[in-house]
Amino acid sequence: MQNDSSAPNSTYIDVILNVPLNQTFTYRIPEGTQDIGNPFGLRVEVKFGNRKTSGFVAAVHKTLPPNCAVPEEKIRTAIRYIDQTPLLTKELLELAEFMSGYYIASIGECVFAMIPSGKRETEIPGLSFSEDESGFEKKELSEEQKTAVNGILSSTEKFHYLYGTTGSGKTEVFLSAAEKIMESGKGVIYLVPEIGLTPQVVKAVQKRFGSTVAVLHSALTPSQRLGEWKRILSREARIVVGARSAVFAPVPQLGLIIIDEEHDSSYKSGSSPRYHARQIAMLRCRRNSIPLVMGSATPSVESWHSMQNGSIIRHTLTKRLAGGEKPKISCVNLSLEADKESCISKPLQNEIQSALSEKKQTILFLNRRGFTHFFRCSSCGYELKCKNCSVSMTYHKSENRLRCHYCGYSLPPPQQCPKCGSLDIGYSGFGTEYIEAEVKAKFPNAKVLRIDTDSLHHKGELQEKLDSFRKGEYDILLGTQMVAKGLNFPNLKLAGVVLADTALHLPDFRAQEKTFALITQVAGRAGRFFPGGKVIVQSYSPDRDAINYAVKGLTEEFYKNELEARQILNFPPYSRLLRLVFRSQKPDAAQNAAQSAYNILYKCRPQGVDILGPAECPLEMVNGSHRHQILLRSKQIRPLQEMAKKLVWGFKPPKDVYIETDTDPVSLL
Repeated sequence: MQNDSSAPNSTYIDVILNVPLNQTFTYRIPEGTQDIGNPFGLRVEVKFGNRKTSGFVAAVHKTLPPNCAVPEEKIRTAIRYIDQTPLLTKELLELAEFMSGYYIASIGECVFAMIPSGKRETEIPGLSFSEDESGFEKKELSEEQKTAVNGILSSTEKFHYLYGTTGSGKTEVFLSAAEKIMESGKGVIYLVPEIGLTPQVVKAVQKRFGSTVAVLHSALTPSQRLGEWKRILSREARIVVGARSAVFAPVPQLGLIIIDEEHDSSYKSGSSPRYHARQIAMLRCRRNSIPLVMGSATPSVESWHSMQNGSIIRHTLTKRLAGGEKPKISCVNLSLEADKESCISKPLQNEIQSALSEKKQTILFLNRRGFTHFFRCSSCGYELKCKNCSVSMTYHKSENRLRCHYCGYSLPPPQQCPKCGSLDIGYSGFGTEYIEAEVKAKFPNAKVLRIDTDSLHHKGELQEKLDSFRKGEYDILLGTQMVAKGLNFPNLKLAGVVLADTALHLPDFRAQEKTFALITQVAGRAGRFFPGGKVIVQSYSPDRDAINYAVKGLTEEFYKNELEARQILNFPPYSRLLRLVFRSQKPDAAQNAAQSAYNILYKCRPQGVDILGPAECPLEMVNGSHRHQILLRSKQIRPLQEMAKKLVWGFKPPKDVYIETDTDPVSLL
């Protein structure tokens, strides 16, 4: 590098830049800034290569740092400090250093995942909510709720779990605990899965705490996020509500972190660094000696296991408080339906008609994620699974083979059922548009609203559609995952799961857990404010554990059974996983890189580490890139991380191949 300064300054700064190199970069401090004090945490503009970029000051040195690889005469001078006050705190830098090692990402990727990139702060207009605010007035706590609040606040330095059926008043417990913490002068972070899908929670927080609330979510511009970030740093905002990245909020004197709907997979980042907000929250709470409280009607299997072994304290809420009763849940076996082509069974059709006649509303849930092409025998219900991995095998039409996306095992599709010999076999599933067309054909006078990613075209449209359904402008709502996430509809009587099997046939060891959570969460939408709510679950496999237990409301039994299965198969929480994905626009390049990486990993594999693969990813092509994966498994995470670090920082794949690392993956698609 060339020295940009004719009169070098005597002070050097280490700068974190948003580049995939796991290091800081040394610069001289900007001209004329010797008197500004310690610049740690300030944003700084620098020249990097031939371009200008911004970074964060991570350290200050009076003399050239001994580990600096650049000769002193070639060190550049930084251009300017962008802010007058630091945006990066010491706690967040230490957190970024932990994330860099744990999630195998550069320090720059970790810091820039935390902090807004806006050039200057702007205010955000007030979030608009058109619903009745009367539901958010401070409520008198029930005895169960009081016990939970007292338990959470009486034992600091502990992890707590608020477990209770949907509608049992978890939000009020969270708000009451937050209020007590704020009265003591401390701050709170309140995490929700997705802001757009949890407007009631955001509104409740704003109603209770007014102008002391900061909201962080993806709909804000970078400059608006920066404005909220500075409000938090200056203590103008004392409680932060937001989605996954709000876990990094720089709350001074942090006193409590809340994670609502803890089971939700959106708490896991899909891009580098692939952090889980629950893990980050646990670390922040442990380091600050403060409580963490999580909540859900369907805890993750890992959290349930932690509650069992005592590392998380469980508080249970058993009563629906809004006057509703638990809905009546029934299951329809689609294999026994007379009309094999219909996706709306006769019992579901009758219940929809009944709800319409009573001027009540219906939600039909369509699970569009997952493969419709799974092998199934219509005579005995047999499903073909991998002999090595015990997960459903996926049919690839292009090669006419069934393939396991864990280990790569494949076989030609059977011509008859391997179990009973029947020829009545096939690969089935429903399409979204087909379902919508059938609903409109069977109920021509009903007003039908569909909400999924394909039907949303502009910001705010999701909230507009949900509000219109809540106001009664539509009779039937067709929705994907998003309708199951904590939405309250006062006039909703019927919830239908059109095909509960879909997630079960994902090549994923979490398939049972996700299916159980889905049915339970969808069921929680029905009849929350009046008795007589009903839930219809349609399935080709009603005897599968996840469906059977969810329909019968046997929560404890489901988790017991699922944990036993995980232990036998050596999957989390009884093992740790690290996933490596190799992607390239050239199919051979991704496959060859994965094989080369496997050879390297096999040579440095410690005892007790399994290497599964390489194999095609279940979603073999995404955005034009072909994908192959290797799965590392062990009892401890550290050996897997050390192997991955050697590969990521030491192995140079071809230029057209990119390696993704995912520590503790939530999805293996």
